[in-house]
Amino acid sequence: MATPKKLPSGQWRTQVYDYTDENGKRHYRSFTSPNKKLSALMAAEFAANKKRISCGNLTVSEAIEEYIRVKENVLSPSTIRGYTVIKNNHFKEIENIFIRDITNEDVQKWINNLAKRLSSKTVSNAHGLLISAIDMFAPEIRIRAKLPRKKKADLYVPSDTDVKKLLEHIAGTELEIAVLLAAFGPMRRGEICALTSNDIHGNYIDINKSMVRSQDGKWITKEPKTDSSYRTIDFPDFVIEKISGIEGRIIKVTPDTLTMQFERIFKNIDIPKFRFHDLRHYSASIMHAIGIPDQYIMARGGWSTDGVMKSVYRNVIDEQTVRMNQRINGHFESMQHDISHNFLKPL
Repeated sequence: MATPKKLPSGQWRTQVYDYTDENGKRHYRSFTSPNKKLSALMAAEFAANKKRISCGNLTVSEAIEEYIRVKENVLSPSTIRGYTVIKNNHFKEIENIFIRDITNEDVQKWINNLAKRLSSKTVSNAHGLLISAIDMFAPEIRIRAKLPRKKKADLYVPSDTDVKKLLEHIAGTELEIAVLLAAFGPMRRGEICALTSNDIHGNYIDINKSMVRSQDGKWITKEPKTDSSYRTIDFPDFVIEKISGIEGRIIKVTPDTLTMQFERIFKNIDIPKFRFHDLRHYSASIMHAIGIPDQYIMARGGWSTDGVMKSVYRNVIDEQTVRMNQRINGHFESMQHDISHNFLKPL
């Protein structure tokens, strides 16, 4: 056991080995106290608990808490914050069961009860967090449970007409700039709120950061979650003209405030209500409708896979569907006209 050492401040510090990272560097936990024995006691408790952790002798609550701690340096603050919210709100029923004792029946009952009050996505997220924690601390345990059937999202994809009316209504405001970046980018709201004048080079905008909530709920600016989110977008002249001359942050509000401002406008405008994020769906739908190949749509929007993207733009907006159907029917009408004309021509 490590021996407490007296610091120049008069405090006592005891260091205990914690883990070795992927580069071979050893990391230690420090326990400081004005009292030498208390410092040693805190270190001893950590060491004993660490041994218990390594043996997987943890309750569900302890396993999830430790899983979150271990992952906090490699996952985004928003992901860690989401995990913490799930842990604090959705595990009461099974939190005191030791993971080595948990059964399929325990998990299935827990899932059934969650499904009565939560969406299928939230239940799936909670189940995924549980399985991840079990895999880390008791990988020999295999849990099989039936999750609630996922409901297909009933998304409204705004049309050209919707977007035109929206932009006319908010012309000259900061919100107009945000909508232009989302609808013609397509940029996410966190990317828009983190954007600065240093990221703009002519008609090109570099996407290299996002504004997200930290674990303590504060807004911070950080690097994107995935490599695909790093990208450079070539915007139309009229969009660049709107942000020309703005120094520092282009949009001065937080993502939540941006959402609230956006939601308010539907009280005074006659278009179907949709989310700010649906402007990205609009952009993807338009690009697909005019024949842009998938890989270019994915690159412009920062999608790492085509799954979500395709689930959106395959439900092409109504106006585009009408136009395509008119072209199709027009072709067949022309063909039929030629057939009828040739049929009636005298031999």
